[in-house]
Amino acid sequence: MKEEITRILSQRERYVINDPRFYPAGVLVLLYEKEGEYYVVFTKRTSNVEHHKGEISFPGGAFDNEDKTIEFTALRETYEEVGVKVQDVDILGKLDDMVTRSNFAVTPLVGTIPYPYSFKINEIEVAELLEVPISHLLDKKNLIQETRVFDGVTRVMQSYQFKDHVIFGATAMMLRQFLDLVFPGL
Repeated sequence: MKEEITRILSQRERYVINDPRFYPAGVLVLLYEKEGEYYVVFTKRTSNVEHHKGEISFPGGAFDNEDKTIEFTALRETYEEVGVKVQDVDILGKLDDMVTRSNFAVTPLVGTIPYPYSFKINEIEVAELLEVPISHLLDKKNLIQETRVFDGVTRVMQSYQFKDHVIFGATAMMLRQFLDLVFPGL
């Protein structure tokens, strides 16, 4: 499956945002294979972080001036948040850039790690680590329509239910793109 994901992501033209109005950020759609099934790693953000408090997200964060590339940003932030070492990540490609309601232009990378993995949670930033089977995300009964209000604007959006968590917003849109590309028609 890794080779197929790499092929799919490399054979498409990405939407790239180069707009100084938005802060650059990088996240990692982190996958691993366990007993023949792929899982996606998410974090539940604490109330201590500056943006998106308590929300479910991919590991990652804002570009620092010391970062050489947005890829470095995503890998650095993933290490800081969940303890995944750079050398353990096999980057397979990128999804389209996306603007968040907090004015970040996010570049989502897709990568894999070996299983099992000893995550080291940064409790200041991460309240909980979620390991969600892709089969769960592909099951239509876990795809929900939600109405949310952001900055006074009401929006209807697709979200994902996992146990008592809801994956919504930009994270859900990135996830939807990944699933649509890798599992078309499901």
